[in-house]
Amino acid sequence: MTEKPENDNELSTSALAKALGIDAQVLFKQLEEMHLITRKANNWELTSDGKSRGGIYRQGDNFRYIVWPQGLKLALDSSQSDTSKLLLTATAIGKHFEISATRTNFILSELGWIKKGLKGWLATEPGKRLGGVQSEDKNSGVPYVRWPKSIIDNRALVNSMQDAKGNIPDTSQDQTRQTNKDDIEFREKFPAKLRATDGHLVRSKAELLIDNWLYMSEVTHAYERKLPIEEDVYSDFYLPTGKVYIEYWGLDDDSKYSFRQREKLKIYKKHGLQVIELTEKEVQNLDDTLPRLLLKHGIKTE
Repeated sequence: MTEKPENDNELSTSALAKALGIDAQVLFKQLEEMHLITRKANNWELTSDGKSRGGIYRQGDNFRYIVWPQGLKLALDSSQSDTSKLLLTATAIGKHFEISATRTNFILSELGWIKKGLKGWLATEPGKRLGGVQSEDKNSGVPYVRWPKSIIDNRALVNSMQDAKGNIPDTSQDQTRQTNKDDIEFREKFPAKLRATDGHLVRSKAELLIDNWLYMSEVTHAYERKLPIEEDVYSDFYLPTGKVYIEYWGLDDDSKYSFRQREKLKIYKKHGLQVIELTEKEVQNLDDTLPRLLLKHGIKTE
C-alpha cells in the first residue's frame, strides 16, 4: 500500500510527520486533539475543522488516506515548540499521582509502554501508539519518554497507579467502562478453583500445568492480568520480563468460545501487544515448546 499525493502542494499525514521530524502516531494524536481528525472504527476521518484546514481524502491501493496542504506544515512547525512543552515526563506524571518518577517509570514499563535500554527508557510500539515521544537528556544523552497530557486520564494507567498506592478504585459511577461480555461469560463458565504451586487459583488443568511450569522455571508471571487498554480484557498469563502475554486455547467447541478467541486476538493485534498462543497439544509438551517460544521474546529458561 502506498500514499501518492497528486501534487507537491499536499502531504499525506505520514509524510507530514516525517517533514516535522516526529513519529506519525504522535502527529495523528496531535491532529485529533486539534479536532482536525477523529477515530471511527479502525479509520481516521476528517472533521469539519479538518476539511476547513484543507484536509482531503485521496484513494490509494485498496485504501483511503488523508492529505494536507503544505500550509499546515508551516502552522504546525511554528507551534511545535509550544506543543513539546505540553508533553509530560515521568516526573510530571508521578507528581500528578503522588508517586516518584522512578516508580512511575516501572509502572509504565509493567504496562508495556516503555522498556529499559542500556541507559534510560525507550518507548515501545504500544507506548508510541499512545503518543509517547522518544527524547534524550541534552546533557547526559540518557533517553527518556515524554507523554501527551491525555495519558493521565488513561484508565489502565490510573488503575495501575491506584494499585501501586494500595487504593481500590471506585468504578460504580464510571459510565465509560467498556466491558467485554464474552470475556465475563467465559470467566463465569470456568470459575478459578484449581490452586497452582505458587498460590494462583486457575480455571483449568491446562492453566495449572502452564502456571506450574512457569513457576518451576523461575519465570515471573501474573495470572489473568488486565490488558493495558481501555476495554476490560484479561490475558491468561502475563510475563513482565518480555512484555508478552500467554493465551491458552482449549478444545471447547462452543461457537461463542471460538468467537471470543478471534476477537481477543484482534485486540492483541490492534494494540500491538505480543502474545504466545498455546493449544492442548503444546501444553502436553511444555518442556519442548515453551522454552523455544519464550526465547523469541528474549526470555531464557534453563
